[in-house]
Amino acid sequence: MLGYICYYSYTNKQEFMNNKYNTRQQILTAKNKRGDILSRDGKVLATTELDAEGKEKRVYPYEKEFAHVVGYSTNGKSGIEEFANYYLINTSIELSEKAALDKAGQKYPGDNVITTLDTHLQEVAYNALASRKGAIIVTNPKTGEILAMVSKPDFDPNTVATEWDNMLKDTSGDAKLLNRATQGLYPPGSTFKIVTSIAYLTEHPTDYTQYRFSCNGKFAKGSDVISCYHGENHGNLDFYGSFAESCNSSYANIGLSVNQKTFNDTLDKLMFGQDLPVDFRYSKSSAEYTAGMSTADVMQLSIGQGTTAVSPLHINMITSAIANDGVLMKPYLISEVKCANGKVVDTFQEEKVKRLISSEEAGILRDMMEQVVLKGTASKLKGLSYTAAGKTGSAEFNSYSDSHAWFTGYAPADDPEICVTIIVENAGSGGSYAVPIAKRIFDAYFGVE
Repeated sequence: MLGYICYYSYTNKQEFMNNKYNTRQQILTAKNKRGDILSRDGKVLATTELDAEGKEKRVYPYEKEFAHVVGYSTNGKSGIEEFANYYLINTSIELSEKAALDKAGQKYPGDNVITTLDTHLQEVAYNALASRKGAIIVTNPKTGEILAMVSKPDFDPNTVATEWDNMLKDTSGDAKLLNRATQGLYPPGSTFKIVTSIAYLTEHPTDYTQYRFSCNGKFAKGSDVISCYHGENHGNLDFYGSFAESCNSSYANIGLSVNQKTFNDTLDKLMFGQDLPVDFRYSKSSAEYTAGMSTADVMQLSIGQGTTAVSPLHINMITSAIANDGVLMKPYLISEVKCANGKVVDTFQEEKVKRLISSEEAGILRDMMEQVVLKGTASKLKGLSYTAAGKTGSAEFNSYSDSHAWFTGYAPADDPEICVTIIVENAGSGGSYAVPIAKRIFDAYFGVE
């Protein structure tokens, strides 16, 4: 038993250290100056300085730009400040360095955390979202590195301590402290057609090319009716065309044709209602095909409406796996921990989580997502110096048919290096509002701004 306790304590040392009831935190904070948080390109995202009275204060040079992902360290903790707390309050300097600092009456410098975040991509994403509510997450699908993460409305972490009470009293519904990229839950709209497609391919691995549907702008099954976005008539479609044109009528038909067990197995495979393999706070996505579910509800599920709710992070993970031949890499934000003297204390390498879908399924989905750009709803990404692929979404969220704008995709289409997922709240069409934002981020990554 003692051996197990020692093993568990070691393997979960960060969890123990970050527990607010652990008094060792206070001891280390009193002895050590909190370490810096830096971007992948060496820019300081958070540091500790002394104010005019000689008291320590945490400073965030980029103010609102990295607010949610870097977080804050007063009035509790959030973001990287929270889950990297173990490293930031510890020190790995040599005994001789400690002796010199003791003699000078100075605190030891905490270890520095090097993130995967790219300051230029973060700036472009932040500015592209502008004053809109929503979120953007940018990753490398081959490694799982998170390159940028934006959530709005935002806040200035430099003023959290003084503005805390006002933030808690805010009744506007802005939820500024919520990281919408990881904790926001939204109807996925047509981005969920990726999931429905995977379920259909499970049952039709070779004959999916035989699928045909004639769209007249709506689809009726008995008294239950699904309409296409703005009632658009898509005409005669195959499987690829249904996806590229984002035809609700066709996907309601596809969803009804899929066996309940197959659909639920697909949801399980894609981690709906499950813990996600990340080290930071997030909200679980939810989607289910229950026994006795009505025809209307199955049709709504198939097009990403109804009770289905998903985070941008989760959509990005599914998209990244498709881009990476079906294999999901663990999304991560910290690449290295370094001592104040520059010595590497710890490194975090890319980590394969599991295969979400087969290589064959991933190949089909990638072809389908490329068609969305070439012939479908993401045509604003067509004809550029790089090739992109993706899926748009317009997710209705109230009885007035107001909708959030989604886009999730990657580039280059044939050898993906960057995966971008965007939601813009109450903005309407994903093709009109989210795709142009994706273009700005892709342009910045490929240096064609």
